[in-house]
Amino acid sequence: MALYGLGIGFQVESGVGNDPWNAFHQGLALRTGLSIGTIIILVGALVMLLWIPLRQKPGIGTLSNVVFLGLFADAALWALPSPGHWAVSGLYLALGVLSIGLATVLYIGAGMGAGPRDGVMTGLVRLGLSVRMANWVIQLTVLVAGWLLGGTIGIGTLVFALAIGPVTQLFTRWFPLDRNSPDRRVPSEACRSRTTP
Repeated sequence: MALYGLGIGFQVESGVGNDPWNAFHQGLALRTGLSIGTIIILVGALVMLLWIPLRQKPGIGTLSNVVFLGLFADAALWALPSPGHWAVSGLYLALGVLSIGLATVLYIGAGMGAGPRDGVMTGLVRLGLSVRMANWVIQLTVLVAGWLLGGTIGIGTLVFALAIGPVTQLFTRWFPLDRNSPDRRVPSEACRSRTTP
């Protein structure tokens, strides 16, 4: 959760574009006056309501995701200085992708429950959608909503979308995922196209 929060902080502070979920979180934060971390917590809790009709079961990792991800994101945003140069913005973006890629592998590898947002995707997969289609539907929906709300969309959004899958896959070399475990199979496949916790 700390790595996820740090990655979100780097991404938002870079100012060059967020992944779809964090564009949505940022847009809601701008509209409500609440911190991005508070919005992440509230959205995570609301998204879990969708788990009921999808018959998803949360784990301790799910619940800790709802509570701690937003707290760590706010801490990172508070601690990170704003970049004063485009090169620093690029470095922040790269560090954001690396942090979130590593966090994804560690989180999935722990096998303690999908994140609230990923649980919706795996629930849609169980209803018959492919991982790719479920991911695209969700990501496109929150990306458009984030853009309409004023979240930052830009070159960083594209870089993140293209880089997060390969970076996450790279980290599996050092932290292999157990692809035979039923509760890890769908998320490990999804990490190739994942764009947020």
